[in-house]
Amino acid sequence: MSDATTTPPAPGSVTMYSTTWCGYCRRLKSQMDSAGVPYTEVNIEEHPGAASYVEQINGGNQTVPTLLFPDGTSATNPSLAEVQQRLAG
Repeated sequence: MSDATTTPPAPGSVTMYSTTWCGYCRRLKSQMDSAGVPYTEVNIEEHPGAASYVEQINGGNQTVPTLLFPDGTSATNPSLAEVQQRLAG
């Protein structure tokens, strides 16, 4: 299943799947904002297709934050350093 919420992001940016109540999501968003890492946030509670996609990536679990990179790969609860490294590589 692919739609606007599951299409890989533009080069140099990420799509971040999150929820409003996720502390890890808030922390990573704050770190990416401070570091100037561009991202598009998708709240999986508002987008059922995105929630299904996150479940598919994470073995049936709606684990957030899950990030989608321009090359189509993903990472679950990555550090800022990992995000920057993967975008640079």
